[in-house]
Amino acid sequence: MAHMTAPSWSDVVAQTGRALACGALRSFDTVQSVIEDGGVRFLVRQAANLARKEQASKLAAKSAADAASEWRDPFSPCEEALRVGDIGARHFLLLNKFNVLAHHLLIVTTDFEPQECLLGEADFAALFACLNRFDGLGFYNGGAIAGSSQPHKHLQMVPLPLDSNARDALPIEPYLDAARKDGVFRAPELAFAHAAAFLEGHDAAHAHATYLRLMKAIGVEALDVAGVAHQSAPYNLLVTRRWMLAVPRGVPHVEGVAVNALGFAGSLFVRDDAQRGIVESLGPMKLLAAATVS
Repeated sequence: MAHMTAPSWSDVVAQTGRALACGALRSFDTVQSVIEDGGVRFLVRQAANLARKEQASKLAAKSAADAASEWRDPFSPCEEALRVGDIGARHFLLLNKFNVLAHHLLIVTTDFEPQECLLGEADFAALFACLNRFDGLGFYNGGAIAGSSQPHKHLQMVPLPLDSNARDALPIEPYLDAARKDGVFRAPELAFAHAAAFLEGHDAAHAHATYLRLMKAIGVEALDVAGVAHQSAPYNLLVTRRWMLAVPRGVPHVEGVAVNALGFAGSLFVRDDAQRGIVESLGPMKLLAAATVS
């Protein structure tokens, strides 16, 4: 596959400044705390004030209303103030309009493809074009049950480290390193269902082949829908420059707490004190395990 060029980190920062200035980018203020569970330092971000909590509730209600009404693709056309630039001919980089983490990015297919399609080699080429320009965590929410709110295919990316106060770029990474084996493996300290593998360089074909092995390991098969390979079940995928981790999903939330791919990386978002209390009483590991298919 031909080499792809992605926007630079300075492009991301500059477009973020312009989008904030014109009001296109809406960031959630959060209060950050840590809950340690199973040796993992989980980062919990909570909506910081009443206005933001009300906004989050309104957004959730709007999402539900949108799902029940005629759908309009927000990525085609996208909001130009949020667009960072092209990644090759088949993807573009977009700022996440409603973000909890700074510089939260979306890698979107130029032409519409369903979010339930399996990822292809071109998707990994676009992701690694970005990872080669700046370090980050790429992730994918495979369907609504896995936390996706838009049916137009898009990967997501956030800069690393997730917690500037922590020793590790990602809370789960030391356990993947400790359990590392050739091929597909599990990290026993991570109580939720998963399959992981380390990558050999940033070759898109190798990454795609590894992804397909992980899909098989978690029981996600390819279903032919009008000649296009779709997922047989929902899942989350985490990708760094070094490794990949896949999680089979069973439910979108646990006791009202929504879980997406970032939760399995060690970062959770809660709307209020009640939801934080649920995370604290259950423990993040038990909460995540309850969201998966064992």
